[in-house]
Amino acid sequence: MKHDLLTFSDWTPTQMQILLELAVTIKQHPADYSNVLGGRSIVAVFEKPSLRTRVSFEIGVHKLGGHLVYLDAQANSLVGREDIRDTAANLACWADAIIARVFAHNTLTTMAAAAKVPVINALCDKFHPCQALADYLTLYEQFGELKGRTLAYVGDGNNVTHSLLIVGALLGCNVISVTPQGHEADSAIFTLAQDIAKQTGARIEKSHAVEAIKGVDVLYTDTWLSMGDKTPLAAIKEKFMPYQVNETLFANSGARFVMHCQPAHRDLEITSRLIDSEASLLMQQAENRMHGQNAILTHLLAG
Repeated sequence: MKHDLLTFSDWTPTQMQILLELAVTIKQHPADYSNVLGGRSIVAVFEKPSLRTRVSFEIGVHKLGGHLVYLDAQANSLVGREDIRDTAANLACWADAIIARVFAHNTLTTMAAAAKVPVINALCDKFHPCQALADYLTLYEQFGELKGRTLAYVGDGNNVTHSLLIVGALLGCNVISVTPQGHEADSAIFTLAQDIAKQTGARIEKSHAVEAIKGVDVLYTDTWLSMGDKTPLAAIKEKFMPYQVNETLFANSGARFVMHCQPAHRDLEITSRLIDSEASLLMQQAENRMHGQNAILTHLLAG
């Protein structure tokens, strides 16, 4: 039976911990996994442009001994050319898995239902599971233990926030989401994360007050405007500037590190000084995208 990876929301804490440890092992001993995808071909369908996601998947598949075919859905006029069900079913005739970076989560669920091979969510409007795995891998490397640690997400409640909440809850990491009014994480996803946290003892909280960020281990932020959002920056800048991750917030929070999934807009959601400081984990997160994704591919395709 094939398994997809769309959200992590249906995973158990034990499964999540095993996947995290697999990512650590693959990163530390890459030669042992250099042929786990030998003879396998993966298709990557991207509706959105990408730097980290595309390169980390393409090089990662190569390091696992596989072959990746990249399809730019916009440049190749695939969007609207045929029903997405037919696209997915056709790709599954040749490929061993489909990686999809899309605008709408519904596109992923439709592809997964139509394809006889695993579908992996490389980003959609609701979730970014590959990013969350890379982020918690990064924190695991820094702290050695995630249970009892606290991550404060500051800014716009979005797809990254949702996956951080779910994966954090599964791994026993406390997560507090601090957002402006009207920009909260999806309430159903937040409640789901709280329900998961009951199994691991994690605290999943939300607030609109930056002052609530005290005694945390890491500050995490993301762009205030998601890719494809046409809202003028000036229209939201006034609302979001109080949520900027800057030196004052960093000092008051007690955090040791700052994180950002990138692309980062310097001196908007986070200051350049913090990005370039010793507290920054941004490049470690970027590197770990490949190792986390390689763990996902190994789990889904090589058991």
